[in-house]
Amino acid sequence: MATQNKAIITGVSGQDGAYLAKLLLDKGYEVVGTYRRTSSVNFWRIAELGIDRHPKLKLVEHDLTDLGSNLRLLESAEASELYNLAAQSFVGVSFDQPSTTAGVTGLGALNLLEAVRVIDPTIRYYQASTSEMFGKVQAIPQSEETPFYPRSPYGVAKLFAHWTTINYRESYNIFGCSGILFNHESPLRGREFVTRKITDTVAKIKLGKEELLELGNLDAKRDWGFAAEYVEGMWRMLQASEPDTYVLATNRTETVRDFVRMAFAAAGYQLEWAGKGERERGIDISTGRTLVRVNPKFYRPAEVDLLIGSADKAREKLGWHPTTTLEALCQMMVEADLKRNELQPTF
Repeated sequence: MATQNKAIITGVSGQDGAYLAKLLLDKGYEVVGTYRRTSSVNFWRIAELGIDRHPKLKLVEHDLTDLGSNLRLLESAEASELYNLAAQSFVGVSFDQPSTTAGVTGLGALNLLEAVRVIDPTIRYYQASTSEMFGKVQAIPQSEETPFYPRSPYGVAKLFAHWTTINYRESYNIFGCSGILFNHESPLRGREFVTRKITDTVAKIKLGKEELLELGNLDAKRDWGFAAEYVEGMWRMLQASEPDTYVLATNRTETVRDFVRMAFAAAGYQLEWAGKGERERGIDISTGRTLVRVNPKFYRPAEVDLLIGSADKAREKLGWHPTTTLEALCQMMVEADLKRNELQPTF
């Protein structure tokens, strides 16, 4: 028998998992947070949010790729809501590890949905889909009706999980919601992601710990929002009367170059740009020093050039809308990284 206001979050140690756990705990939920056994399990995010010792948070090891593990998880937890946030979520890594990405990100969702069908079909299920499924975009802006064209093994695996969620919803009457979230960042973002790489390196340059920020495609355009607001959208999807698919986005797009400029501005630098393509550089106007350089080793085999989402449906049906500007988000991230780097962090 499912317990109301009890949720499972797969991937609780990640950015979204930590923010969602805090949101649900603040609402009085019991939370079972799962993590994958590795040699480097790190719960710094939930510690930073002050919930690592919360009496209603239980952390358990779990393997998405094993159906038996999923069946046992659902049987023992007796939860009413299940948020599947676990994935191999690095686009660049997915080109190097396509099979692992497909197994965890794609088949892992299938295993969870099959466990829901077998153990308790009344569980409300959230699937973390992604704007990377749009890839080579077929329309601007992208909405729930835009055709998909993924450009990475990660995008392909997420699309499999997305359609599997819809299939289980239509075939077995599972309350399965898919949230197509555009890029969402925060001070809890991993340094493997470009925004956090930028803010962390800017902080280190400001503190004299690094000399240069090296990046790949500065022209890539993304729709960036604040992760803490996006997890509330996930929760709202599972409180709706009917399951559906929703885009969460800001409907604003900026280039990586724009984000770099904002990050340096937050640290007190003013940049000007010189050169084109692989020779482009970002120069500190006050000193003439080169702070940013393009390095082709960071290019991807296939790029996603432009993402901008329309969240009109989520606004109308869920009452969800973003409120944090990209400038404020960038400032927040730079300030957090300045504090961390002053303390010599290990993450």
